[in-house]
Amino acid sequence: MAAAGALRPVLLILGSLPGEASLRAQRYYAHPQNQFWRLLGHALCEPLPQLSYEERLAILAARQVGLWDVVGEARRIGSLDGAIRDIIANPLAAFVARHPQLRAIAFNGQTAARLGRRAMGESDVALIDLPSSSPAYTLAFADKAARWSVLANFAAAATVSR
Repeated sequence: MAAAGALRPVLLILGSLPGEASLRAQRYYAHPQNQFWRLLGHALCEPLPQLSYEERLAILAARQVGLWDVVGEARRIGSLDGAIRDIIANPLAAFVARHPQLRAIAFNGQTAARLGRRAMGESDVALIDLPSSSPAYTLAFADKAARWSVLANFAAAATVSR
């Protein structure tokens, strides 16, 4: 899927590769049990889970938060990261070079972090490893939310009126 959210992000959140539900819906984190929108909403003090997808993206754009994937192309049966094969990474180093305002890249889960760090090369951008928002990663929500809260330090201030 194409990058979503801010056109000039200061914070970029990278997943590994969208799961089947997200690919079908053509929306990031579309699986109803994925905690992404709840975790990010909690971190940014925004009501993301209660909003439409378009409203979520508008808030992310206003907060200068972008979403994308580490993997541009791959083969995978099902939605688990462990099943990803024949990976072609997205051009992350080129993306960072084109976005000098970027302050941080957050990796949603271990696979995104491992593959993303490899694809990044050298950079002055802060790299943040987050626990996966996937329902397959069973860490308690409160523990995930505590780790995700660091994102508030990098997103732009809230500017969307609701």
